[in-house]
Amino acid sequence: MLTGRTIEQGVAKERGKFSEEYVESVSVCYLDPEDVKRLGVKDKTNVLVSTGYGSVVVKAVKSLRGPHPGVVFVPYGPWVNVLVDPETHGVGMPCLKGIPAEVEPAPDKPVLSLEELLREQFGKE
Repeated sequence: MLTGRTIEQGVAKERGKFSEEYVESVSVCYLDPEDVKRLGVKDKTNVLVSTGYGSVVVKAVKSLRGPHPGVVFVPYGPWVNVLVDPETHGVGMPCLKGIPAEVEPAPDKPVLSLEELLREQFGKE
């Protein structure tokens, strides 16, 4: 798994992190078209992304960049924070690239709202 900034995320962030545009721009994962086919999911279908640090449901999006089979890209944001190691090794920034991850179809599981995600992860109201 890789994570990073996207144009969509940057533009949507200007509207606010609780805006629908921002949430839709960061609660996704981009997959190679062959991986989408292999998983048997359609564009904007919910998938569960899991790493050794956590799991989160996001929408699968067929990547226009590639080919990059076996690589999942999740934009910077609260959803990917569930998936990365919080350890920063003294530099203040966690590792955001090359994280082993699994992706599986999750059509019956919802993508949590930002409020639900924060409540689930941090137990705060």
